[in-house]
Amino acid sequence: MTITDVSQTAAPDTPVSYPPVAASGTPEQVSGTARSVSRPDKRKTIKPKRDRLMTALSLAAAIGGTLVGAIGFAMSYSTLAKVALSWGFSAGLAPWFPVGVDASIIAFLALDLYLIRKNTPWPLLRAAAHAMTGATIWFNASSQGEISADPVKAASHGVMPILFVIGVEAARRLIIQKARLEAGTASDRIPLHRWILSPLATPQFYRRMRLYGVTSYPEMIRRQQDLIAYKQWLKRKHRGDLRKASEDERLPMQMAAHGYTVAQALAMPEQQEREAELRKEEAERRRLDAETRQELARSQAQADRLEAEGKLEAVRARVEGETGQARAHARAQVSAAERAAELEEAALNTAVIAEARAREAEADRKTADERAAQAEADLRAAELERQAADKRKEAAEADRVAAAEAQAVETAEIAEARKRATEADRAAAETARAAAEILRRAAEADRLTAEENERTATADANTQAARKREAETEYAAAERRLAAAEIERRAAEIEDTAKLKPRERALRKVVRMALAAGAVFVGLDADGIHRELCRVVSIADVQREFDVSSTDTASKYRQEAAELLANGYRPEQ
Repeated sequence: MTITDVSQTAAPDTPVSYPPVAASGTPEQVSGTARSVSRPDKRKTIKPKRDRLMTALSLAAAIGGTLVGAIGFAMSYSTLAKVALSWGFSAGLAPWFPVGVDASIIAFLALDLYLIRKNTPWPLLRAAAHAMTGATIWFNASSQGEISADPVKAASHGVMPILFVIGVEAARRLIIQKARLEAGTASDRIPLHRWILSPLATPQFYRRMRLYGVTSYPEMIRRQQDLIAYKQWLKRKHRGDLRKASEDERLPMQMAAHGYTVAQALAMPEQQEREAELRKEEAERRRLDAETRQELARSQAQADRLEAEGKLEAVRARVEGETGQARAHARAQVSAAERAAELEEAALNTAVIAEARAREAEADRKTADERAAQAEADLRAAELERQAADKRKEAAEADRVAAAEAQAVETAEIAEARKRATEADRAAAETARAAAEILRRAAEADRLTAEENERTATADANTQAARKREAETEYAAAERRLAAAEIERRAAEIEDTAKLKPRERALRKVVRMALAAGAVFVGLDADGIHRELCRVVSIADVQREFDVSSTDTASKYRQEAAELLANGYRPEQ
């Protein structure tokens, strides 16, 4: 038996060497139980005191193992090199054959020890190393001929590799045990005398230790002793009849097979009740959290709905305000147009009356002027007649004087007087002709004045008709603007209800602009609709309406609006 095979147990009169390790899933220690057991901790690494003897033994083992390994490999190398030559290896490859075989053993064993040190062992490496060791032993033993012919000679050649493997296995066990001690997983061995003295109960004892991670043999003994003592106490309590014990009192016997101590088994009901209460509290907390989240979700949904309603009301108020402003503006424009028409009509009537009165006054003035001219002409004619009469009187008087003078005047003077009378008659005729010309010119002036007055009246009537048509056009435009504002309001309500995106709203706005501009899309295909829309709505109109600077964006708006119309969209009229 090697040093590492010695069982690390404590004497019966010594305290427990290792603290217990609880099985996976077992309840923790609870205060107030029948027996207090400290909670399992990490196993404390046993660090034996290094005395001189142990140091000397370690040095001897290291030196001896090194020597044995070196000698074994040297002998194996020499033997296997000769065997390789006899087996047909070339002189250059024969020396490398023992190196490959023995180096594989060292490599596999070293890698196995490294993986064990890293807690990732791989049994295949150890098996491969042992296989190569067996091959080395066989090659060395058979190098001197048949093994059965001289077994002692064959054994002398194969013993050195065996000794090397035994040394490596010893080191392997030492490393494994050290790693277990450091990790707190090293377990005690059950003494041989227990297997001999209790052959039936010991396998069950060993099974419990291995299944439930009890690495300390004294700890397992203490658990079994506690269970036996508890059974005796329970029998004494119920006068030897364990059937009278309650379910909770029988728990230590039932749970012992599952790695529970007496204290842990007795604490189990309370622990489970506490865990049940915790689960119930956790379920209640989750339920309250769920209710709180639902309430928050409802509140958030209500807040979102109120916010959406507020936005809708704001849009509706804005649209109604704009519609009211448009209506008021239209009504004001209509009233202004009607008032202007009334004022213009009154002014026209006043102007017509004044014009008529002015024409009457002008006619009266002209009549007066004509009468004055006629009177003046008559006066001049009368004056001429008077002058002619005076001249005739003078002539008659001259004739009478001439006759009175007893016809003393000569015939020449009478002739002269008659000649002057004739001249006076001729002058009077000229005056009459001049008066007639004056009367003709006055009549021509009256005719021209009448024609001018007629043209002025016609121009005034045309002006009044044009103003009336302008007022009617303005009124019709105001009515169209009012209808367009109403359509925009209804469209805004419909778009808000449909929750359209801003681009979709813009496309529908372009369609309404086209319809408001007088576009007709009935009976047109997609290309015809696009041409008609481009005819009535220009890119500049789209840029101005939606405040976009890119002509490409405005063109896309028109194109998509035409596609919307081609797909059957018509705004509510």
